[in-house]
Amino acid sequence: MCSSDLGGGPALLVAADRRGGLPGGPDEAAGGDAAAALLVGGDADGAVLAEVVATASITEEFLDRWRTPGDPRPRQWEERYGETRYTDIGARAIADALAAAGCEAAAVDHLVVTGPHDRANAAVAKRSGVAPDRIADGLGSTVGNTGAASLPLLLAAVLERATPGQTILAVSLADGADAFVLRTTAALAEHRSSRPVLAQVAAGGPIAYGKYLAWRGLLPVEPPRRPEPARPSASAAGRSTDWKFGFVGSADAAGEIHLPPSAGDATERPMAEATGTIVTFTIDRLAYSPSPPVVFAVVDFDGGGRLPVELTDVDPTEVAIGGRVEMTFRRLFTADGIHNYFWKARPVRGEG
Repeated sequence: MCSSDLGGGPALLVAADRRGGLPGGPDEAAGGDAAAALLVGGDADGAVLAEVVATASITEEFLDRWRTPGDPRPRQWEERYGETRYTDIGARAIADALAAAGCEAAAVDHLVVTGPHDRANAAVAKRSGVAPDRIADGLGSTVGNTGAASLPLLLAAVLERATPGQTILAVSLADGADAFVLRTTAALAEHRSSRPVLAQVAAGGPIAYGKYLAWRGLLPVEPPRRPEPARPSASAAGRSTDWKFGFVGSADAAGEIHLPPSAGDATERPMAEATGTIVTFTIDRLAYSPSPPVVFAVVDFDGGGRLPVELTDVDPTEVAIGGRVEMTFRRLFTADGIHNYFWKARPVRGEG
């Protein structure tokens, strides 16, 4: 949690973006998809991992990047022009934030700079006065520019390797500049992420370019010649929200875990972070799927519980009994304009 005087309890800040462009364009190559969340509050709300020491904001309206409603791609005036404007604005915001914090650039342990242009980000970082080895990786070569999600994503990555008592300077460039000076607390050492950003990046796998274009809606494809699934039931989903959205099972008096949860059990058992082992599987080339074929597996979870579940992020030829999997919340299908989400299993990469 990051500390801030909100005056009304903690606030959950969520940022998500899907950056991209038309096939073959620079935005397609440089863009990325991401989502990140930060919990902001005070000591009474939980362990504070970083305190907000000072902030500074500068607003300046100028024509840089834009996208009209319904347009599948953003447009840009000229990158060098944006770089020139953002370099000056970012430097001013950094100077104001450091002055408000009573801190020198040389005392900054981690610098995060995000914005619409990699060149502008690099120029602001260079002009900041922070040592080059303290400038955080923008993940441009692995994730890409994730737009609105960039700042919380990179801040999360920095917090995962920072140590207590360090100073973080985070800068966001967008129609001006916002700068934040944060200082990590002793609680950081005891609250490390169970799924670090870099580990998630390393666990990713390639997908075929044609499938990517189809999923983006940029390439019309022949739909599966199967009966379409029925639209999801709102009432059924409403009766099992913890199971559907949180993957929460149950445990009986003997400690046996039930998936789905049993109405007669008194103990809830969250399973979203659980890992398991494939005990059997089948590849179905006839079932309806936006990404055929469908791979179903029966998974035995570590610590108890068994569930038949669809696999994702897998090559069907590489699925094997004994394979290790983890859970992820994904779209099952879309019917009657309604997206139906539930939990799938994917391979655990890099385990052991």
